[in-house]
Amino acid sequence: MDSPRGRLQLMKAEVDGRVSFDSSVVRRMDACLGCLACVTACPSGVEYGPLIEATRGEIERSFDRPVADRVFRQLLFTVLPYPARLRVLGHGLGLALRTRSVLERLGWLERLPARLRALVRLAPDRPADRHQVPERTSPVGSKRATVGLLTGCVQRVFFGDVNRATVNVLAAEGCEVIAPRGQGCCGALSLHAGREMEAKVFARRLIAEFQRLPAEIVVANVAGCGSAMKDYGRLLSGDASWAGRAATFSSKVRDVSEAVQSLQPVRTPRHSLSLRVVYHDACHLAHGQGVREAPRKMLRTIPGLVVTTAPEAELCCGSAGIYNLVQPDAAEALGVRKIEGLRQVSADVVATGNAGCLLQLAAAARAAGRPIRVVHPIQILDASIRGTGL
Repeated sequence: MDSPRGRLQLMKAEVDGRVSFDSSVVRRMDACLGCLACVTACPSGVEYGPLIEATRGEIERSFDRPVADRVFRQLLFTVLPYPARLRVLGHGLGLALRTRSVLERLGWLERLPARLRALVRLAPDRPADRHQVPERTSPVGSKRATVGLLTGCVQRVFFGDVNRATVNVLAAEGCEVIAPRGQGCCGALSLHAGREMEAKVFARRLIAEFQRLPAEIVVANVAGCGSAMKDYGRLLSGDASWAGRAATFSSKVRDVSEAVQSLQPVRTPRHSLSLRVVYHDACHLAHGQGVREAPRKMLRTIPGLVVTTAPEAELCCGSAGIYNLVQPDAAEALGVRKIEGLRQVSADVVATGNAGCLLQLAAAARAAGRPIRVVHPIQILDASIRGTGL
């Protein structure tokens, strides 16, 4: 019952009225990562993603979760999709990091309740980013295209350097980059957690914001966000006033690696970087969007760079939206296994295209006592173009 086929049978049984969403069924649905590896592997082409999202939506509407679980999930969604609120917490990150250091030194971190331990472990080693990308960035040289940029939620607050690297690279390759100030959350976290109505509200707002722009494409540098945005057409297909707009918007969405690869011939020279990079496929990029080669090809344009793949490359790192917070034990085990695989290739840097993976891999490496540097692929390309080193 914990396999994709088992979950599909449970979904069908619930629709047919043979089972109800009791604690046993909900536990099995909650335990699913939603990594979509089963979609890649399925010989019949079953679209598992929309099915698990719809099932989780029905669970959130009809199942009465235990009070502690319900409150914890509500707290997460009161903060995570709202950058202003998340930034307030981020400014107090120093205290959290000092607390983590003390708990680790005393050996008390393992004594914390699992979800609290996960929150402490996942705290990024950086304060909230006060410096946002400009709303409009002019291209270097003649303009090739006008590009809209999703700045994200967690991405905007804790990985502003990834957004800046994205703007630098796209501008260097001749793109005018517009990052509208009024944009909010894309709804990916809500959608993957079964909060469908909330996800639709976020989606409509984002579509309206970007459709005011003269952008040919909309670039996402977070795999989970890009996957959700490319699926807006399906998400809003039942809304007559938004279905067409959503489908048009989705057709314009590109992962940053896809956008960079489409800008041919390369305009700016790449400086050599003598680095060995192991690339980790974020699940919602590889399985959700089918984008595997574009990031690797993008990195291989850099002289001196060696790009490798770790054993068990298809294995999820355990981030999976809010999975590492609501299913911390399973996520922690996956993180340990992923880090062991990455360490086997003896790379200088791990590169991955998703904010959740960046946090999860860094936390798993710290917990294993094997700190490694984890960056977004676009940061490596930006360093090469600027000739500054990573």
